[in-house]
Amino acid sequence: MHLKLILFVVFNFVILCQCGRQFRLGRGRHGNLGSPGNYAGEKLPNARWFKQKLDHFSRTDLRTWQQRYFVNDSFFDYNNPGPIFLMVGGEGAADPKWMVKGAWIEYAKRFKALCINVEHRYYGDSHPTKDLTTKNLQYLSSNQALADLANFITAMNEKLKLRYRAKWVAFGGSYPGSLAAWLRMKYPHLVSAAVSSSGPLLAKVNFMEYYEVVVEALREKTGGEDCVNQLRLAHKQIEALMHSDPVALGKEFRVCKPFSNATENDIRNFYTSIADDFADLVQYNEDNRIGKDERFRNITINSVCKMLMEESCDNFAYKRLAAFNSIMLDKANETCMDYSYSSLIDSYTKTGLNNNDGARQWLYQTCTEFGFYQTSPAEAEVFGNYFTLDFFIQQCQEVFGTKFDRAFIENGAKWSNEYYGGLDISVDHVVFVHGSVDPWHALGIIVTQDHNTPAIFIQGTAHCANMYPASKDDPPQLTEARLEIEQYLATWLEEL
Repeated sequence: MHLKLILFVVFNFVILCQCGRQFRLGRGRHGNLGSPGNYAGEKLPNARWFKQKLDHFSRTDLRTWQQRYFVNDSFFDYNNPGPIFLMVGGEGAADPKWMVKGAWIEYAKRFKALCINVEHRYYGDSHPTKDLTTKNLQYLSSNQALADLANFITAMNEKLKLRYRAKWVAFGGSYPGSLAAWLRMKYPHLVSAAVSSSGPLLAKVNFMEYYEVVVEALREKTGGEDCVNQLRLAHKQIEALMHSDPVALGKEFRVCKPFSNATENDIRNFYTSIADDFADLVQYNEDNRIGKDERFRNITINSVCKMLMEESCDNFAYKRLAAFNSIMLDKANETCMDYSYSSLIDSYTKTGLNNNDGARQWLYQTCTEFGFYQTSPAEAEVFGNYFTLDFFIQQCQEVFGTKFDRAFIENGAKWSNEYYGGLDISVDHVVFVHGSVDPWHALGIIVTQDHNTPAIFIQGTAHCANMYPASKDDPPQLTEARLEIEQYLATWLEEL
């Protein structure tokens, strides 16, 4: 099939938007769990509110705030109570659709569980402070979030009169997957078991392995080197055109401002954005989320690689990469590609509660606890060597202050690994689940070390795939993984 015909087929899914936000904020930068799939308009629970402590580690600070949570008790018998399933909130707003859909809801039906979803402090509508200034963000941390959950569980046990017989099971995907495992480790008297999906347990500042997995996923899903070779060629052509014909290059990539006006950091951000396209493509490949526009459901590793590998007389691989970039722009409702570094920094410096999507908060957590900076050196030939570690450290300093330098960030990651154990975490009754296509598995446990801490590594699946509802298109290994998780829960709930 000729390239033009392929593009025509793909763009049948695309309605070009004439308005919408023009800036792509850190696409692919973290693991964010989407909405569950197959939602059919079921009635959603109303939000509830819990009075939470601001600082759990101060005996004299009595300040409180209101934390949002959701409850589904339709399977629960208060007279003969089953377990309590806790969906751990993460780096985004809690989505009430998870209260009626998802693999954990199917488990809840079997075990007659009470389902509760608690929103993470500082995200969504859970505001501990009046704004998001750097001073006020000092109370944003994973250990404060875990203490929130411990306080919530204790209060709920008292409210439901379940203090001595409640069996809480924590569920989480991505960063909440880490939190679920850490919650079981730090508060074993409150939480009986956990299902940790796609959770990065190792804090790592220079996370160059991320793009190694992205490239390997392209090989795995297409069965060879052709797609990677075309991507490599495209980047070499882009680098050459950046010097020889930047005007033509800018038109192909639909940039908001010409490259002639670009700073060095603008150019670095441009290359980061191109790589982010593939990070997004790979990380969420073929999952079952809703909220993904139906027009873009065919945008998968295989379909995009088919575009890149299409034979043409000119062999301008960069044009095919630019066509993919246009699809991603339209998917994000963006009229042009704003690669401006100043726009990036401006978006992170907004401190109001009403105009924030969680990006500033998550950047703060990476600068103080985890790093997780997806840098380019490991795959410089494929994506270019433009977004190195110093590029991300510079962002921390420009957004939060000069003290957030490399030593500060590395010390925060070191503290996290010492506090939680990294990949040497000491915990039991936790099942760790990862997909081979998900780049975050590089920082997680993928091999079983003990029968009470099993690891399920699902070949060919992406980020948090096991958490979404089952689909007739699911590969057999994903179906088997969900059943295996259910069996672990059955065994542990019987034993504990």
